[in-house]
Amino acid sequence: MKEYNPVCPGQASCNNNDTLGRAYDRKKKPELLLPASNLEVLKTAVIYGADAVYIGGEMYGLRAKAKNFSFEDMREGIEFAHSCNKKVYVTANITAHNEDLAGVSRYFNELKEIGPDAVIISDPGVFDIAKEAVPEIDIHISTQANNVNYGTYRFWHRMGAKRVVSARELSLDEIKGIRERIPNDLEIETFVHGAMCIAYSGRCLLSNYFTGRDANRGACTHPCRWKYYLTEETRPGEYLPVEENERGTYIFNSKDLCMIEYIPELINAGINSFKVEGRMKTALYVASVARTYRRAIDDFYESPLLYNKNIPYYKEEISKCTYRQFTTGFFFGKPNEEAQIYDNNTYIKEYAYLGIISGQNKAGFYELEQRNKFSVGEEIEVMKPDGRNLLVTIRRITDEDGNEMDSCPHPKQKIFADFGIELEANDLLRRKENMQENIH
Repeated sequence: MKEYNPVCPGQASCNNNDTLGRAYDRKKKPELLLPASNLEVLKTAVIYGADAVYIGGEMYGLRAKAKNFSFEDMREGIEFAHSCNKKVYVTANITAHNEDLAGVSRYFNELKEIGPDAVIISDPGVFDIAKEAVPEIDIHISTQANNVNYGTYRFWHRMGAKRVVSARELSLDEIKGIRERIPNDLEIETFVHGAMCIAYSGRCLLSNYFTGRDANRGACTHPCRWKYYLTEETRPGEYLPVEENERGTYIFNSKDLCMIEYIPELINAGINSFKVEGRMKTALYVASVARTYRRAIDDFYESPLLYNKNIPYYKEEISKCTYRQFTTGFFFGKPNEEAQIYDNNTYIKEYAYLGIISGQNKAGFYELEQRNKFSVGEEIEVMKPDGRNLLVTIRRITDEDGNEMDSCPHPKQKIFADFGIELEANDLLRRKENMQENIH
């Protein structure tokens, strides 16, 4: 197998001629695009194999409940990514109201100072502001814009968009049909992994209706994961369970998308960028998904036989983070009842995230910021950017002052640990859990 630099692998260039997609070059690797909720996760995504990362600032994105990036963290994250020849895209994909537009203009002028590679937009008014305020920054059209046909793609291309994110409701055949009818220099980005939204193209009204928090302005409360009952008009207070069958009542709760077994089909459809959902996910989730898809893409381009041989490995690794069972979504036709989870609203959580190695002290102990409790004598797994997983036993733990500790119970405490083997900065620590995590 070919070696590649897990920190700064090269990025394939885009085809820039203006002919239609019939001449699209499928020999060029698609971009692997990962989400990041904060600076640590951005760096993890880059180190573990992403070609690009998309992030949200403190305003105008659709994940207001995510930690999101301060202006200074955005600057540092973009500088880090660019030092590794990677890209950063900033979301500004709210459905804007009148009172938002002046602030959007100021926001884009601030972004100009830190130089993201693109802004992700769904609203035509916001698009016009971006063209005027930051003409040097590429514009990507969000999936929220409901991009389901080649005419829409051509329209955005004429307006000056660099890329269009396909609606999640498209099949691979439909995406391939779009690719054949649009210019080669217009890129297609498509979600290939992560949570699925019950609403068409993610434009949900339930959150606003139930709670007054507008999903289309970044404040979704995820009512699709709630449990529902039915009431009859003349019998108020009498609740009848909404049951698809005897297992439960979670009628809107979709399985998670996973296309790790279908990399060749995604490439054949002419997709330029493979997008992973999850701007509220942990570094463990991002590292696991980035490393696995990076390996799968690289293996396929080295040898389709190698890729097919390693599919069981990809499936095993992709499940070592939180997920809700898996589906292929709309890619092979309209999903049926098997794409839903009716009996619970929990994630499967097989591994706990313990921390990332950040350095080493004079005593040779490795420094990290604790994310979940672990103890001396425990066996844990070290996840390395190059694809290796190492089982190690924790020999000793000390605090910052060198005081011995039996365990590290305090979240985000800086600690130093001896693992009995030589490790490196950016190695990620995780522990097998076998548990479920409620997401309500």
